Amino acid sequence: MYDYLIVGAGYAGSVLAERLARDAGKKVLIVDRRPHIAGNAYDHYDEAGILVHKYGPHIFHTNSREIFEYLGRFTEWRKFEHRVLAQVDGQLLPIPINLDTINRLYGLNLDSAGLEKFFEEKREHVENIRTSEDVVVNTVGRELYEKFFRGYTRKQWGLDPSELSSQVTARIPTRTNRDDRYFNDTYQYMPLHGYTRMFENMLDHENITIQLSTDYRDIKQSAEYREMIYTGPIDEFFDFRYGKLPYRSLHFQFETHDVPVFQQAPVVNYPMDHDYTRITEFKYLTGQEHEKTSIVREFPRAEGDPYYPIPRPQNAELNAKYQALVNDTPGLYFVGRLASYKYYNMDQVVGQALTLYRKIRGKEGAVAAVEASAAS
Repeated sequence: MYDYLIVGAGYAGSVLAERLARDAGKKVLIVDRRPHIAGNAYDHYDEAGILVHKYGPHIFHTNSREIFEYLGRFTEWRKFEHRVLAQVDGQLLPIPINLDTINRLYGLNLDSAGLEKFFEEKREHVENIRTSEDVVVNTVGRELYEKFFRGYTRKQWGLDPSELSSQVTARIPTRTNRDDRYFNDTYQYMPLHGYTRMFENMLDHENITIQLSTDYRDIKQSAEYREMIYTGPIDEFFDFRYGKLPYRSLHFQFETHDVPVFQQAPVVNYPMDHDYTRITEFKYLTGQEHEKTSIVREFPRAEGDPYYPIPRPQNAELNAKYQALVNDTPGLYFVGRLASYKYYNMDQVVGQALTLYRKIRGKEGAVAAVEASAAS
């Protein structure tokens, strides 16, 4: 008899398995239909001996000391501040847009005050910001929107930015200084020995049983458990009762090159040219030293594994109908990106899982108090 059946061995499922097993002493069965743990954060050594991320680059960053220290129980950290370049007009320029981006693109010599004035002259004032296009043109104007954002977004989402909610581009800052870091977060680190090793340490407990290459529907009748935690697609759980929630998928093309360095930055974006959106060179992320280097090109797709929930009002309405079913399923918890139909960063999923764990423990405490009161 297991106390919990956890569906999915990515961040949400693994954090809850670890907390329930190690902190609460519960017996946990965690299953995943993939042949590995760690979900989309899974990394492994390729044929050349280079550590690569199977499902595209995963860069850890957070402002939460609690989340950083929690994961630090299972890994040593390597300081890493992510940087991205975009190929625009034959140049490789920093993205997010900053002072160097504008000066190099236009051959100017602006200071921060001059750049603020430049943006103010270029921007189109949008009173009611609803779409991703609105966010960008309201900040930096239409020319920079066309050069850096529109083509990339159309490739990534298969839709024009004017058809997507504001959250897509609102996540990308615009800077008036020379800060070329992609993220502003307090904690920017990579697991020293990789994500998979971190997950292995997290799930290494006598109360945790792991079954891989297993669909939970094949065992849920035979496995004995008290409650279920589900981290998969919410529409799939309810047999697509209201229809399928739309996602964008990705195709990854991995290459190994007989050179120590392939490109000038960890990630280079291609907003205007090529079918792929970006190229990642993994040795920048991992700090590995090797005479060769491995890269991956990302090609967005309409079909395939679900990666990005598509942020459109009609999709939010469909998701709300599925979320309304959650309260009608006692003994079952939904958590994570796919179960929420929201694009979460890794730290956000960890935070959501830790919050759910506290909720479960609080519920158990309340039940125990009621039982003790009844017995007395």
